Amino acid sequence: MVAAWSDGAGSDVPTQSEIKPRHVLCFLGGEHALARLSDAASAAIGDFATGFSIDRTHSQDKPNEHMVRSFGVCWDRVVPGAWTSADQDAVANHKSVLFVLSPPMTADTAVVVSAAALLLVDAVISAGAVAVKGESAGVAHGLARWRQLVAEGAQALRSHDDFALSRAGRLSFAKRPLQGETHLESVGFHLVGLPEICLAKDLASGLEAASLIDSVADDVTRLGLEAVLRDRKARHSFASTYAEDDFKFNPYGIIHIDRR
Repeated sequence: MVAAWSDGAGSDVPTQSEIKPRHVLCFLGGEHALARLSDAASAAIGDFATGFSIDRTHSQDKPNEHMVRSFGVCWDRVVPGAWTSADQDAVANHKSVLFVLSPPMTADTAVVVSAAALLLVDAVISAGAVAVKGESAGVAHGLARWRQLVAEGAQALRSHDDFALSRAGRLSFAKRPLQGETHLESVGFHLVGLPEICLAKDLASGLEAASLIDSVADDVTRLGLEAVLRDRKARHSFASTYAEDDFKFNPYGIIHIDRR
């Protein structure tokens, strides 16, 4: 596995569930590419992604008719140029599908496991994957954006920058802002050991909401949950719209921010 230092993120975040989050990674490839992509994933698992496994039940050496719609819903719409028409075409014309699972994660191991997931994404792209999606939060980036995120994660590992490593994992595998009836929220922050962020709609919208959510998550990573709750006059709860057996379920709860 990648270097196993503790980043401190989530160290003061309580949990009321025994559920341990895990990554489900979806890779699309060309014709008869499953063996090649599987071999690359297996090599990464043997080299650094300890505890990851290939889902041989759902992986297939043929197209999956649901992928166009699934990727269409999941494309990241926050970062300009996060995906292109070429990425859409690659999804539409894929001929094989590989699923890879991470080991279950705790708050203390989540950042390191997510860093391994990001490096595994790089290895499978290098082996010919044409599209990649993180199923646990439902987020997809184009190949160029994935490579950028991999570079950020790799630099954080080289410099032992725990905050940057957590942020790279969060930007890679979480999605925000999702729109509810009265709030905008994140999904997938449990993949780096953090609670979700939920904002009242009258605080921000669109890219401003995404920026505010990212800012709060950065503060939780740097300062801890209690400091953020105090400084932002926020509240923390364990209410969730996801069942505990849903990969989107966050055992670390939700930070609710209703005013600036």
